[in-house]
Amino acid sequence: MMAPWKASRISKWARWPRTTRPLPSRPQVRALHPVSQPWAPPVPRPSSQGQPPIPASRQPRCSQSSSTSVLPFSPVNLVQLPQAEALLHADCGGKEVTCEISRYFLQARQEATVETAAWFITNVQVSGGGPSISMVMKTLGDAEKGAALHPTLNVPLSPQGTVPTAVEFQVTTQTPSLNLLLGSTASLHCGFSMAPGLDLTSVEWRQQHGGSGHLVYSWTTMGQGQAQREGATLDPEQLLMAGDATLTLPSLTVKDEGAYICQITTSLYQTQQIVQLHVQAAPKVRLSLVNEAHSHTLICSVTGYYPLDVTVTWIREELGGTLVPVSDASFSSLRQSAAGTYSISSSLTADPGSAGATYTCHITHISLKDPLVANTWVAPQATEQGTAFGILFASSLFLLALLFLGLQRRQGKKEPGRSRLWP
Repeated sequence: MMAPWKASRISKWARWPRTTRPLPSRPQVRALHPVSQPWAPPVPRPSSQGQPPIPASRQPRCSQSSSTSVLPFSPVNLVQLPQAEALLHADCGGKEVTCEISRYFLQARQEATVETAAWFITNVQVSGGGPSISMVMKTLGDAEKGAALHPTLNVPLSPQGTVPTAVEFQVTTQTPSLNLLLGSTASLHCGFSMAPGLDLTSVEWRQQHGGSGHLVYSWTTMGQGQAQREGATLDPEQLLMAGDATLTLPSLTVKDEGAYICQITTSLYQTQQIVQLHVQAAPKVRLSLVNEAHSHTLICSVTGYYPLDVTVTWIREELGGTLVPVSDASFSSLRQSAAGTYSISSSLTADPGSAGATYTCHITHISLKDPLVANTWVAPQATEQGTAFGILFASSLFLLALLFLGLQRRQGKKEPGRSRLWP
């Protein structure tokens, strides 16, 4: 006998007024608030796009106190739903929750007895990097005699106009998106739980990137796990005892970036979760000043960054503290190393004016919390011209002194041979 489960605020959006208008063959529902407990699908009013709108008056609002309603629910110990409370109150934290509901068709037929039950799959996703849960739900078979049937799904409805269901299998991830640095270790979370009577048969992790995919790790009850990526590991003890299929990838490279699909297969159901892994490498910067005959060239070298997008800007700070953006910089061609990281250089002809100026190279990249900067002082042109003139003047004086001394010595040599007349 099914035990009722009390939940606040769920029924405020979990059902719509009943209607006899037909539904699409694979109805989907998108909502701002999840049925984070076993689902009682509504009898929706279809929109022109085939998805039911949620009246504003029925959308949930975050409050400290709310009315309590009763929804049919399987025993608590049948399938544990992780993060259920966080999902239920996600709107209180200013987050949105997307809920998609579709029909689910079994890959394996039940034994001799003909089942009158129907199955659905619900995908619940919390915005802002929150958890993601996929649940397989089965309609309850103890409907009251003479209960009304859903006009399209042909399943019995409760007096409240909902379809009582119980969660039989769920797969979740607490990290649907990860940003990790090159060379670090990634832990791609994937957990699951299933109803009694179901057996785990296999676990697969696959990677998809750039339009292609391949197997990363596989585990079956017939043998040990097999890693197709060097160093990839999955703890079999945690897998069997705690339903933890987390995949560990050490020493991340650029090639490890992509979408990782965790697929869990049981004796009756199969579902999956997707973890997006983004690999990043922070850039390094070096600013150099090349002095030429009549100009000064600044070169800002940015190396070893990933992914590709990077922004390099120049700022000139004059003596009074005035900041002036510089827009006439040029860029070298893009270079990519064997490790997959990128490098680029930006050069600029400095114009420090008569008072000199400080030039700063700013680098912005997704791997950086704050912009990376490098700066150098460029001496004023007038000072350099004065120095050159001084050197030239001193050299001229030195040459004149040498010439004068030379003339004096020549005159001194002629003095002894000069004839003298006496009166």
